[in-house]
Amino acid sequence: MASDNSKALDKLVTLQVLDRDGAWHTIEVPGDLGLNVMEACKASELPINSICGGMALCGHCHVYVLSDHVLSPISNQEVETLDKLSFLKSNSRLSCQIHVDQRIDGLKIHLAPAE
Repeated sequence: MASDNSKALDKLVTLQVLDRDGAWHTIEVPGDLGLNVMEACKASELPINSICGGMALCGHCHVYVLSDHVLSPISNQEVETLDKLSFLKSNSRLSCQIHVDQRIDGLKIHLAPAE
């Protein structure tokens, strides 16, 4: 029988984050807390900002998705915000709009240059 501690470990979601200096960081986040990737990065003290508080309005949490995970569909608001950014790429997303759950376990992202 699995202990309660091992059940908690089963719910961890691992994220791989490439920072702006070229260093990789592994973040483990409980997948059942309702966090988004931006919040997970901030909690791990990575240099990511969110002036709008996760409303997909400011673009300061811009990342490049490096893995082929199926993410939640991009909203019209996110598209509008991304279109205003200088460093837009085809794999750009706002990390505040990527919800942490088991579907993104192993997700690899790169922090986009600061605007």
